[in-house]
Amino acid sequence: MILCSIFLLETSSQECVENVFKQLEDMLGLNIIRRLFPVILTDNGSEFKNPAALEKSKYGSPCTRVFFCDRMASWQKPHIERSHEYIRMVLPKGRSFDKLTQDDITLLTNHINSISRDSLDGKCPYDVAKEFIAKKLPYMLGLRKIPADQVVMRPCLLDK
Repeated sequence: MILCSIFLLETSSQECVENVFKQLEDMLGLNIIRRLFPVILTDNGSEFKNPAALEKSKYGSPCTRVFFCDRMASWQKPHIERSHEYIRMVLPKGRSFDKLTQDDITLLTNHINSISRDSLDGKCPYDVAKEFIAKKLPYMLGLRKIPADQVVMRPCLLDK
């Protein structure tokens, strides 16, 4: 999925990741989850070590497949890596996430999704998601478009 979605986890645990997927299923419904996430490509972090829990809906029916990237192979998930670069522009390595809220993270997400991309024919992920996935999807995820001249990709975006 080209639309960036970021969730602030209380801890980097399997349980927290599973809870995010349950919340997404509650918000979006199983049909949209299956359409958006036919495959989840992730790293080998400990929070993803129970792929069976992520591959099934909260009622036990199959909804996605989880695959792991090879170590040190960021080229296997280039769209995610680009989002990581944007995240690090605002939250440089070493900066604590302790005082951040999900609202802060959603603000960052909105700015990332509002950046036009050559790979999207000059459109931003927000517009592409509305056009090709579901008109209501960004709204359902609590996202909104930031006007291009107001996008900020510097640490001051989240300065408190």
